[in-house]
Amino acid sequence: MTFLRNCWYFAAWADELGEGTPLSRRIIGEAILFWRHGRALHAVADSCPHRLAPLHMGQIEGETIRCGYHGLEFSGATGRCTLNPHGAITGALTIRAYPCVERHGIIWVWTGEAERADPTAIPDMGFIDRAAEHAFSKGYMHTAANHKLLEDNILDLSHADYLHPHTLGGGSITKTRAHVEERGDTVFVQWLSTGEPAIPIFRCEMPDPDMATDMWTEVLWHPDGVMLLRVGATPEGKPREDGVDTWNAHIMTPETEGTTHYFYCNSRTYRTDDAAFNAAMAAGLRQAFETEDKPMIEAQQRALGATDLFDRKPALLSIDNGSTRARRIHARLLAEERTADASPSLSAPA
Repeated sequence: MTFLRNCWYFAAWADELGEGTPLSRRIIGEAILFWRHGRALHAVADSCPHRLAPLHMGQIEGETIRCGYHGLEFSGATGRCTLNPHGAITGALTIRAYPCVERHGIIWVWTGEAERADPTAIPDMGFIDRAAEHAFSKGYMHTAANHKLLEDNILDLSHADYLHPHTLGGGSITKTRAHVEERGDTVFVQWLSTGEPAIPIFRCEMPDPDMATDMWTEVLWHPDGVMLLRVGATPEGKPREDGVDTWNAHIMTPETEGTTHYFYCNSRTYRTDDAAFNAAMAAGLRQAFETEDKPMIEAQQRALGATDLFDRKPALLSIDNGSTRARRIHARLLAEERTADASPSLSAPA
């Protein structure tokens, strides 16, 4: 598989995980069982080592999960077997326990070497914590496509002019040359346009819907599939504070090579107490993502089959600069992980 392991993956929205309620989710090809007990979060392999029965079909009792097939019990903290009703507890009766934390209303899971699981490496999504109740919405969209295709879609937002012409498009991004910058292991892409009408969802917020504006669209990509977006518009020549501004996130957590957990959220600096507007905004975004983006990218995946896009040698355009750089960074990090995994232990005999 072509997945990074030493990173924090967005596993679920925190409110998906109720007290003592199991949530099973496959991430980078691995079935993981999540539950919470009080303030403690647990994430373990969702498979009993005895007959490989899914543990989410068993019973949670505090910090322990009992297999529903033959009654073996396992610690959510360590993965060790705590009860074998049929005999001795052996080392083979152990399941993997994953580091797991809650931050920004999100459950994050570390799929790599446990000793390297540093929560400070989680991307900063503090805008979620600062958002007003009626100026925030979120969603989840299971998508039958590889995570890289979905990341490509956000790293080249010129598609909005054609796929979302009545909401997020309008033509300004296509007319704007993107600024692309590598920032360590991240990629920043920025489109700044001036003298153009605002995109459709912003026009009614301007003093005159047809007036010239300055607009900004910015994307910061992280190798774990987290992409942070800032999009806004203001009357031409006015500071950003005089216009409308939004903070968003699109997160592509790989499920398998051909499927992805697509999480997204939106917050804004205007109409922050308008619950009806917030609901309409959420519905509009959901429509754009689920009925416009998703069908196109899933069709792209079906056309590719099991082949990676770059193995088909696509004709690259200038608009592919950001996504190409992100793919190269991902490939480099993946190669570094593989090299480290293949290196002999320092303690191994010569």
